[in-house]
Amino acid sequence: MIKKIPGEVWKQMQFAGSKNLRKKYAVSNHGRAASYEQSLTEDGKLLNGSLTSGYRTLNLHVENGNGTIYIHREVAKLFCNKKSPKHKYVIHVNHKKNDNTSKNLKWATQEEVGQHQQGSPLKIAYKKRQASKTEGLKLKATQVKAIKDAIKNPKRKLTYKQLAEKYDVSEMTLYRIKSGENWSKVK
Repeated sequence: MIKKIPGEVWKQMQFAGSKNLRKKYAVSNHGRAASYEQSLTEDGKLLNGSLTSGYRTLNLHVENGNGTIYIHREVAKLFCNKKSPKHKYVIHVNHKKNDNTSKNLKWATQEEVGQHQQGSPLKIAYKKRQASKTEGLKLKATQVKAIKDAIKNPKRKLTYKQLAEKYDVSEMTLYRIKSGENWSKVK
């Protein structure tokens, strides 16, 4: 038996293979998940699930599938409006993967997901750490300046691969320098 929280609404999940399972599964607008046979109030049991890359999941044994159900996606399917078919991804508005309440979830396009991730407190902290790093660097500020000038030059003859080989760094490092993720202090 599950005790309801005031204002909580439960809806049964519908996913491939759900009809073949012994139990039924439901999620609430508060981000909770449960299994039951007859009804949530009679024989329902709250499920903790497990964590997959920080996201709460249920691992169900479903035929012809991996059976991993992401709770935030199920809550969004049942309680959040999808603006268009391009909105395929679900983001956590407050950047907390364990807060699966429907008011914290939003359908987004791939572009919106990228923009949202840039505002993440973890991403901002990472950028600060990278900007203030002084030890263990492969490049000096003068080399970075030369790389930035070469990247900006429209008559540049060297490819990114050749530039990377010249400075003994990866191509990804060059892209990070170009985007400002790394070495943003050097102009």
